[in-house]
Amino acid sequence: MQAVRNMPYGIQQPAVSAQLLALESDLRVSLFQRRPFVLTPAGDKLYRFILPFFQNLETIGEEIRGNATQQVRIGASDVILREHLPEIIQHLRTQFPMTKLTLRSGYQPDLIDWLRKQELDLALTLLDKNLPSGLQSTPVLKVPLVLLTSRKRKIKSASELWTQKRISEPLLSLPPNEIICRQFQESLRNRGLEWRPTVELSSLELIETYVESDYGFGLSVEVPGKKFSPRVKVLHLSDFPAVDFGVIWQGELTPFLKALLQESQRRAYMLTNRTADQQPGAVIKPRKVAGLPKTARAGI
Repeated sequence: MQAVRNMPYGIQQPAVSAQLLALESDLRVSLFQRRPFVLTPAGDKLYRFILPFFQNLETIGEEIRGNATQQVRIGASDVILREHLPEIIQHLRTQFPMTKLTLRSGYQPDLIDWLRKQELDLALTLLDKNLPSGLQSTPVLKVPLVLLTSRKRKIKSASELWTQKRISEPLLSLPPNEIICRQFQESLRNRGLEWRPTVELSSLELIETYVESDYGFGLSVEVPGKKFSPRVKVLHLSDFPAVDFGVIWQGELTPFLKALLQESQRRAYMLTNRTADQQPGAVIKPRKVAGLPKTARAGI
């Protein structure tokens, strides 16, 4: 039995089989199908119930032994994990040297699902208007929607597209359940316009790549500090509502997560103001953020 071979302590297969048979007898249900091995619905339910216990055994063992290592599971998109989170974590390493991190990549719908299943402690992602019960969130900054197009095209403004009630140009976007797409489509409907995606792509990076090759217009967001390809033209959607980016969690924030939230707010402030400095005349709308000094609150 493969399960017996993977156990870190000595135990024989007959003993494991006897315990499983006794458990099935006590519960009066079959927990798995023998050949081929697959959990029954009852077995799957029991497995999901006990999984968090075994996942946390290493952590609680270290705490009991006095090492006080805390494991934190953080989810975010590839871009956040690659370009922003390393600097945030670097600022926290001195204060929390014993914290063990598990980083998981995903988009907003996946991250929400993992939080609900308690597979994540915190997610850095776009915020929906209505979060599932039990989840809490704090916005960090507003991210404007933009359209990307190849520099080969002569179009100068997105308003040139709005002259068509049903836009025929190809539209490249993320899947329709993503908040970026839902908010864009809602804004189009409010204007009496229809523009359905022609190509669905799994990431904003892929959208930019296809736009470079002039496959059509790409729906994206303008993250502070982000530089688009020189082969791409950015059409700002200033009259479309921006999307909120922030932090989502469940339950009480630990000291580490509180510090991570504050560091995320500080980084957002720095990026936003750096971008504003590069755009003469740009106005940053102030937003109060708990835990920051008054002089560091504008623009988050």
